[in-house]
Amino acid sequence: MKQQRRARAIAMTPDEIDAFLAEQRTCRVATNGTNGPHATPLWYAWHGGALWLTSLSRSQRWTDLMADPRIAAVVDAGHDYNELRGVELRGRVEVVGEVPRTGEPCPELDGPEQLMADRYHGGVIHHDGRHAWLRLRPEKITSWDFRKLPADRQR
Repeated sequence: MKQQRRARAIAMTPDEIDAFLAEQRTCRVATNGTNGPHATPLWYAWHGGALWLTSLSRSQRWTDLMADPRIAAVVDAGHDYNELRGVELRGRVEVVGEVPRTGEPCPELDGPEQLMADRYHGGVIHHDGRHAWLRLRPEKITSWDFRKLPADRQR
C-alpha cells in the first residue's frame, strides 16, 4: 500500500508527460526477438499523443517488430536520485508510410518528419531510402518524477 501511494505521488500529470517527452531527445526501446529481448537507443518525436520512431528497414529491431509489434520505450532524465524522472510507454507499433521511406506524400508523417528534422537535422527533411516510420500509440504509460518527493523522503 505504501509503495502505491508513493507511485501516485511521483507520477507525472498528462501535461507534464507531454512537456517531458517534447523536451527530451533519446528513448530506449525494447523489442521481442527470436533470440530474446533486444534494446537500443533511438531518437524520437512525440506528436499527437504518439511516439514516432524511425528504423532501418533491415535492422534487428525492424525484424523483431515485423514479427511481434509489441514494444516498450523509456525516456528518462536526471543524474541524482532526487532528480530522476521518466516515462515508460508500452504498446504496439504500426508502420506509417512507405517502406523504406523515400518521400512519397503522406500527410500522417508531415508533423513527425518536421519535428525530427528540426530537432536532429537542422530543419532539413531527409529521406535516405533505408528507414521507415513507426508509430507507437501507448496502451500503457507509467511515469515518475522523484523531484515531487518531500525532501525528508528523498534518498
